[in-house]
Amino acid sequence: MKLYAALAALVAVLFLLSLSVGPAGFGRLWETTGPMPLILWEIRLPRAVLALLIGAALGLSGAAMQGYLRNPMAEPGILGVSGMAALGAVISIHFGLSTLWPLALPLAALMGAVVGVALILALAGPRGGSVTLILAGIAISALAGAFTSLVLNLAPNPWAANEIVFWMMGSLADRSWLHVSLAAPFIIVGAVVLLLQGKALDALTLGEDAAESLGLSLGRVRLWLVLGTAAVVGAGVAVAGSVGFVGLVVPHLLRPFVNGRPSALLPAAALGGAALILAADVAVRILLPTGDLKLGVLTALVGAPLFLHLIWKMRRGLA
Repeated sequence: MKLYAALAALVAVLFLLSLSVGPAGFGRLWETTGPMPLILWEIRLPRAVLALLIGAALGLSGAAMQGYLRNPMAEPGILGVSGMAALGAVISIHFGLSTLWPLALPLAALMGAVVGVALILALAGPRGGSVTLILAGIAISALAGAFTSLVLNLAPNPWAANEIVFWMMGSLADRSWLHVSLAAPFIIVGAVVLLLQGKALDALTLGEDAAESLGLSLGRVRLWLVLGTAAVVGAGVAVAGSVGFVGLVVPHLLRPFVNGRPSALLPAAALGGAALILAADVAVRILLPTGDLKLGVLTALVGAPLFLHLIWKMRRGLA
């Protein structure tokens, strides 16, 4: 409980800091006159809410996938849903749909995620195990990457290609309450589905045969995990683009504090992911207040070295 309380306090502090920092200067949250209340409620608050939701979604889904696959290298993108969601968004940019209607891009990304889920369930089959699920996810990721490259190659002009590339870097800038209302229902429902699988993931630590002997239906657990992960990751990619390493690194950092128990790691990873994305989004605005440093670029710059350090520690522990 102390871990949850500390993480919740950290998230609260970072959330308030996110509301206070921005290109318009440091905002005093108690102001009721001038432009600051409008900036606070219409620009910074939806951005902070999305950072909290998307960070929690990535951390939670990463912990759930690592628990199900019993592989600390697993991460939400392993299912290929994020790649398919990105492909849907890229197609909407390529054909100019995003310029005709603001919600065309996130809706297209969500449709891509839905198609990705359908492909995963079709390829893995009703009785496929964790290995089959991984192979299906790799195949779908490769397919989505190939079609994304094709769309970039066939971009009608350099500006369209630049817009696609910049969107894929991930960002929370210029997001509004429309984006929050679109992503929040999927993320909340998906998060509840994943949190309810905690006891099943605890049973899976004993092995699939032992879990089945305890009455656990592996097919049902896999279905709920795929649907929950697809909902939270697809909605996050739909409104913020691709933000990597959160679902991979956060569970790694917090696992020792919960003695490796998946059911305890799920809420901790959700809080840790929210804190990481909030901190990264604040850092983006502080490091380059007049520039356009992308959120996904910063998380990759921080997450990749941290992940390499974790691998080095694991290697030394096995030596």
